[in-house]
Order: sequence, then structure tokens, then C-alpha cells
Amino acid sequence: MHWLNTLYSTALLLSIAQHMQQSSAQLVQIPSIKSFSRSVSNFVVDTSIQIVVDVDFAHNFTGGFPTLVGFAQTFREDLISVTGFSNISEVQTGKVSADTTTSTVFLTLGPSSSSNLTLFNGKSTGEGYEFEVAQKLYTIRGVEAIGAWWGTRTFLQQVVLSIVNGSKPAMIPTGSGEDNPGWEIRGFMLDAGRHWFEIPFLADLCVYASFFKINEFHIHASDFFYDPSFLYGEDWRDLYTGFRFQPSEDSPIFNLVPELNESWTQTQFSTLQTTCSNHGVTLIPEIDTPAHSLVITKWKPELMISGTPDLLNLSYPETIPTLKSIWDEILPWFTSSEISIGADEYSASLAEDYITFVNDMDEYISGSSGKSIRIWGTSEPSTTESISTNVTIQHWWFPGGSIPVQLMDQGYSIINSDQVFLYLDGKFSDGGQFPWTLNITKMWSGAPDGQGWAPNIFSADDPTNNTSIENPLLRGSIMALWNDWGNNATTPLEVYYQLAQSLAVFAEKTWSGSGVRASALTRDEFQEVYSVLNAAAPGQNLNRATGLEDGSVAFSYDRISQFPLETSFESVGPPYTLSFSVKPPPTTNTSSTPLFLGLDSVLFLDSLSFKDPSTNLRYPLGVDLPPDVFTSLEIHATVNHTYALLNGSSSALYWTSNLDIWGEYMQTVNMSFAAPSYIIGLDGFEGELVNVTLRLGE
Repeated sequence: MHWLNTLYSTALLLSIAQHMQQSSAQLVQIPSIKSFSRSVSNFVVDTSIQIVVDVDFAHNFTGGFPTLVGFAQTFREDLISVTGFSNISEVQTGKVSADTTTSTVFLTLGPSSSSNLTLFNGKSTGEGYEFEVAQKLYTIRGVEAIGAWWGTRTFLQQVVLSIVNGSKPAMIPTGSGEDNPGWEIRGFMLDAGRHWFEIPFLADLCVYASFFKINEFHIHASDFFYDPSFLYGEDWRDLYTGFRFQPSEDSPIFNLVPELNESWTQTQFSTLQTTCSNHGVTLIPEIDTPAHSLVITKWKPELMISGTPDLLNLSYPETIPTLKSIWDEILPWFTSSEISIGADEYSASLAEDYITFVNDMDEYISGSSGKSIRIWGTSEPSTTESISTNVTIQHWWFPGGSIPVQLMDQGYSIINSDQVFLYLDGKFSDGGQFPWTLNITKMWSGAPDGQGWAPNIFSADDPTNNTSIENPLLRGSIMALWNDWGNNATTPLEVYYQLAQSLAVFAEKTWSGSGVRASALTRDEFQEVYSVLNAAAPGQNLNRATGLEDGSVAFSYDRISQFPLETSFESVGPPYTLSFSVKPPPTTNTSSTPLFLGLDSVLFLDSLSFKDPSTNLRYPLGVDLPPDVFTSLEIHATVNHTYALLNGSSSALYWTSNLDIWGEYMQTVNMSFAAPSYIIGLDGFEGELVNVTLRLGE
């Protein structure tokens, strides 16, 4: 239960406790629960707690997710994480008597016929569940196994909030409740085409999002860095491109991948897919064509439209067969029932070719794999052709041909990804168009009537462009984080910092809507519990928390006599202060040897450079320390920056990066690095290090 020590001030804990006492009739959590009727006692979460899965449903498969017992095994691991109880017994299958004397969580299927566990549009969903809480028996009845899984997230969050409220052991109010999402799709998209991400990081994002009942992870897996001076000139091949699925070496499309070390093998991707599935999250892969296709034209230049290398020539005989060959290779990788072909921002003058392409790919992918396709909303001003209504359209902008209410009137299924509410850009937004994290004010009061955002809200100022929650063609919503500025704009953890609260806010609004349920969270309620739930979210440690309180010293060494020195901390997230004095050797032959190394960062003596191990990019401070002389340093980090103080100076030197913004100007941004805390002084370092201390907190 290391998460509790990393929390907060006494004042914050008292505030949470006071609010929970005032709201005793309501279980406050993220996302909010549909309904709960409380009785007079409590279910006690003690060290004897056991998890039992109904033997009648233990091994049923539904919808590509694990069985009920599979979900239960992950639930057990999470329960150990949030309680600190290392001796929780293995998951059992069987039945449980109502008069059991051991605290038991019983997972089963089949809610009562009186429950109304449907989406807001009246369609059925397997994600609903009932829960009944007695003194010794906490029963979760899912419509399907995925519903029971979401019920375990409710249980865990109540355990966390009870612990923070001071209960020892944790106690959950007895009573009964029911819960289900308002929309079928509650997802997030990450631009992994312009920024490389390793599988463990993506898996951790899935696990974190799942704690808030997010159910889709859309991976934008191909794209390029846009700079028109290169794109439309002779040096277009020099622009950065990404295609993240690595075919087998004997594949005819093997050379499509520009950098093998920035691609995932099928085995690696399968690991990610399994982790996400085990946590109730479906991966939606995207390969974006026929625009955004520079990675393909660098491989096969003959497929481009002359003068616009990012656009494929759909009338060229080999273009569509080539695209089909790409999908033939990688479609078997994916367990999802849907994939995205991108299909945004193609030339409006080629509308007929574009529409023919989309419909052709829809028929081909459906016929070859049984999967449906999605495309980004775009303008296709054709008067003779139309996209098949089998294709789901992901709305993202106004104006243009993608007016979602009009498209739904025409029979199209829609996913809301409107950029005004739901777009983020990695680290920096040109002209301040997008916030650093989803704008809470907009999410709670950004609709035209001053109400909160929800998936049925597409426009902040024109109610005629919005629809009702009951619209049967509104499937849900996906928020998006783009990485327009490439690898050097952010570290992976900086991307997480932008997503962490955004996902929780988004989860509340896509599960409960705005102004629909009396139990929906107010903005104040959300803000009171978010930090606690973020810290406690099990199955990952994207905060790189240590289990120590703010102000604690993670390690301290007066003098290090032998290198390398291994510590107990692979990586430590901000805020922190790393202080030390270093005497470089008389010669510079060890300047390229890491001074400090961690899971997420490496610090070199050479120019005091930080390196991001995932991209191998270096960020020099531009300071060369004098040899054979001690220099004292303090490195201070928050989620927004990292800076150094040298020899007691109050003048801060920031680690920065320079971003190319659309080829129009350069923008300097600060970098945040986790502490490189695992190994001090690798083999080959010949200098001296003294007074090395890593302190947590501001």
C-alpha cells in the first residue's frame, strides 16, 4: 500500500474525509456510480478477504475479453496492491453462502430482471453490473464478464477512499446498487506515428485508463513530421516517418518500416493487446491512408501524387493493392472487431477517388477478416458518390463536410472526438489552440447551455450541432493526444502527465454524461478524489512513486568509493531534488559515461546531458564542468520542467528542447525528467562523487 505514503497534506486528507461523511448516501468515485441505496452497516476489508467466482460462469468467454475467473485473478493482484495484504488467498471457484463468516467478494453473472442496465440510447451492453453489499459478502453481478470487471474497479476505488478516510481496516457501506456506462465507446487515442513509444509504457497506459473504466485505446500507428519546406521540396525523404508494426523479415512489406528499433514485432504487440484485454480495454489500431502516407511513399515513391509526397495516388494501379497487402500482413495481429484506416485530410478535389477507396477498403477488410472500419471525419464534396454507412465516422472538426448531426441523419454511426473539447498536443500547442490537459471548466460547463460536456456535445456554441443522449447512432467518444512535434517534444512520462487527469475527467463524462444522472460528480467532488485515485491506481507505476512521503530522502551517500553503485529505486518521478558534488577526472575520456542511470532517464557528464532511453535523444544543458575540481549541483524537477543550480547559485539553468512548429518557427520548451536513480557512476567513470542525495517533493 505504498501509494498512501505518497499522498498529500493532512488538510487534503481531512477535506476528503469530510466530504465522504457529508455524502454518505452516495459512493463518490471516478466515474460516478449510477445508483446506490445504503443500509446501516459495513463490509470490512480485512486480511482474511477472499475472492470467489461463480462456478457456473467461471470460464465463459465473451467479446474477446478474459473469462470471469481471468478477470478475477487480475482483480486479486490489484486488491493486494491497494490494501498491502500480501497473503490474500488464490481465486476460488464455487458458490458462497449468504451467511458466510469470511469477508468474500463473489463474482457472478446475471443481474436481476428489474435492472435497467442499458446505454443511454436504450441499446443493451455487457458492461453493466449490480452490486450487493452485506457485512461479509460483496456480490458483483455482471451482465457479462466485462461488467463484473468494472464492478471490481468500483470495489477497489471504495477500498482506496475508505483507507484515505482513516478506516483501519477499510470498510465499504452495505447496501445495493447498479451501474452501467452511458455510451459503448469511451476511449483515448495516442499519436504513436510521430512519436515512438515502447510496449511497456503503452501497456501501463492501458492499465491506468482501465481503473477509470475507459474501454478503448486507439493507437495512431503511422504518420510523419510535417514541415512544408521539406515536404514539397527536394528533401522530402528526410522528414521523420513512423510505421510501428514490424513485419516478418521474409515479408514483401518488410522494407516499409523506416526504423526497426522504432517498431513492434507481432509478439510484442500481442503482449500489449493481452495486457489491455486483461484490463477490459480494446486496442483499436490505425494505419492512416491515403493522406498522411509519407512513410509509404518513401518506400514506394511511385505511389505518390506528384508534388505531394504525403498523398497516395489512388488512381495508380498498384496503390490500392499495395495497401491491401499491408493490411493482409498485419490484420491477423489484431483481436479487435474494428480497425481504423485513418482516411482524413485527403484532397477535396479527389472526392470520388477517396470515397471509392474507403468503400473498397471497407469491403475488403470486412470480407477478409470480418472486421469493421472507422475513418476520421473529413470533407468529401462529391455529388455522385457516398461512403457506406457501414463505416463509423470519427468526428474531429468543424466546419467542412463532417457535420455529425447531419451524418447521423444520413444513417452514419459517429464517434465524438471534437478537437475543441477533446484534443491535446504533446507539450506545446501552436497558438494555444489546445490545453495541456483537458479543460475542466469546459468539461463541466462548456456546452451551449452552460452544462457540462458529454459525447452528445459536439459544439460549444451552436446547440443545433449537438444531439440527444438517446441518439442510436452516437456510439461514444475518444479523446486524443497528438504528437505533432515529434520525439524530442516529450518523454513518454511527460505524455502520461498530460493524460493522467484528462483520462479521469473524460471517464466520468463518457460513463455518466452531463445532467443525466443525479449521482454524477460535481467538479468539486471530482477534484477532491482524483489525486487519491491517481496515486492508488493499481497495476502500474507511471507516477514512478517510491512509497515514501514528500520530504523523505530516498538515498544519501557522503562519498561513493566504488562505481557502479546500485540503489533500490529504478526511477523516481517528480517532484524531487537530486543534489551532489562531482569532480570530473583531469581528462575527458569518461565524459560520455553515464553519471546517473535510471529506467526513464540517463544523466551524462558531457554537457550535463539528459538522455531519454526510449528514443535515445539527448538534451544537453550546455554546461561543461571544469576537470579536477568539485562542482556542486542541485537538480530540481516537476512535471513541467527540470533545472539545475550550480555551486549554490540561485540562477536556474533549464533543460530544454527546440521544436519545429510546422516549419514556421522554432519553439523552446522545458523538459521534465524522472530522476535517474538506479545506478550511480557506471563502469568507466573515473571522477569523484560526494554528498549525493535524492530528496522527494518540491
